[in-house]
Amino acid sequence: MKILISDKLAQEGIDILKAVKEFQVDCKYGLKPDELKAIIKDYDALIIRSATTVTADIIEAAQKLKVIGRAGVGLDNVDLPAATKKGIVAMNTPAGNTTSTAEHTMSLILSLSRNIPQACASLKAGKWERSKFEGVELYGKTLGIIGLGRIGSTVSKMAKSFGMKILAYDPFLSMEVATKLGVEVVELKELFKTSDYITIHIPKSAETKHLISHKEFAMMKNTVRVINCARGGIIDEAALIDALKNKKIAGAALDVYETEPPDFNSPLLKFDHCVATPHLGASTTEAQVNVAIEIAESVRNAIQGKGIMNAANFPSVSAEAYKILEPYINLAERMGKFAGQLIQGRIKEINIVYGGTVTTHKVAPVTMSCVYGLLSPILGESVNFINAIDLARDRAIKVQEIHSSKEEEFVNLVSLEVITDKEAFHLWGTLSANNKPRIVKINNIYVEATPAGYMLFINNNDKPGIVGAVGTILAEGNINIGSISFGREKQGGLVISVVNVDSDVPDPVLEKLRKKKDVLFVKLIKV
Repeated sequence: MKILISDKLAQEGIDILKAVKEFQVDCKYGLKPDELKAIIKDYDALIIRSATTVTADIIEAAQKLKVIGRAGVGLDNVDLPAATKKGIVAMNTPAGNTTSTAEHTMSLILSLSRNIPQACASLKAGKWERSKFEGVELYGKTLGIIGLGRIGSTVSKMAKSFGMKILAYDPFLSMEVATKLGVEVVELKELFKTSDYITIHIPKSAETKHLISHKEFAMMKNTVRVINCARGGIIDEAALIDALKNKKIAGAALDVYETEPPDFNSPLLKFDHCVATPHLGASTTEAQVNVAIEIAESVRNAIQGKGIMNAANFPSVSAEAYKILEPYINLAERMGKFAGQLIQGRIKEINIVYGGTVTTHKVAPVTMSCVYGLLSPILGESVNFINAIDLARDRAIKVQEIHSSKEEEFVNLVSLEVITDKEAFHLWGTLSANNKPRIVKINNIYVEATPAGYMLFINNNDKPGIVGAVGTILAEGNINIGSISFGREKQGGLVISVVNVDSDVPDPVLEKLRKKKDVLFVKLIKV
């Protein structure tokens, strides 16, 4: 078995692989794309960090490749659809940099509070300006944490040791887990309004891009300090510049940026009350060793057939079983993503009921895929097929897989029920004759929708002209309709419409739809 390591990896990880007699480990750093493409055909596994980009062309050239291991959290430099199609497992190391990122967050909070970078620069310039750099204490202050996963939870424990009160926003965090952690769960608006410090620990996704912008800064105290060690783009940098310039907030500390490296002429790097570091969250000796060991062990076990851990694109099943279950895995993921973008409130329970001939198979991978799809709109790259169930349980979300012998209307049926603290949401899915996924019932209303690409989910009153009005508004916005499926609970009652469109729908077009008379709800969904 040949393993290629194309980015620098801590020696501890390399030693784990070299200890296996059957493995030939080659370390070839700094390969250009064409060079990697030329040699990848000879390797069974590839281990990378952030410097190597594994494109579809490189994957296509890989004749023996079984595993791609990323020593780090993100897999945005791997073409996951191409890897999946080729049958290559792509794995990452979600836990390796938890402590280092949490500690860096606390370092930025302290630096921002006590003006440490500015005071250091002043003293080295030959000045003694004690009064200029008067700071503030952490004790008794309120820290708002957005995202209470591994890193957010670790930050909360560290901050509590400073005597800080912890508020947390996490749509997937149960009250039971929050109580155990000693944090108070609040909605985002309350967190923005009451926090003295706000730190972000969520992945970047379509749902979280510019989560904090002009409107959110306007809600905050003018004494608040904002910290981001997660992903650039979650904070709208233009809005942050405005907030700092006009003293709407007391300060900010950034380790990540919308574009990296950032524009070195940006005002963010000129403000005295903005502390900036060059993406150092995982840059500790210990973190580099941890991710190297974690990915080496994962790749070794996967190649030796001892199990797949932290796979981002492949459920843990045999190749034969996967061929049978693949259409259902695809259906379940799409159902989960569809529901995950529509549900309101914190998830308490997920019930997946299987009916028809699908019940003759072991459907655990299908359940994993459904939960993955449901959690991914918020948790992003930190959730995958393998860890989705565990992440749900960590948040005290009950997951039930039920086989039904009841004769249903469909030969094969996957029924999803998501119970939150605000509602119970129901979704039925099945496969068409050519194994294509279909959504056939939303709550108590029958539809015939294709869960793919961009979709508009619309609730409206059953009145004449609504469908025409929707079509007109989309046409005016140069949005082409692929298909429309709608159903109603009764004549004159509530109507659900699912409109497949060929492209993204801009906010102004969505607002026009929402303002249309008798339109009750509009949501753009991407599956």
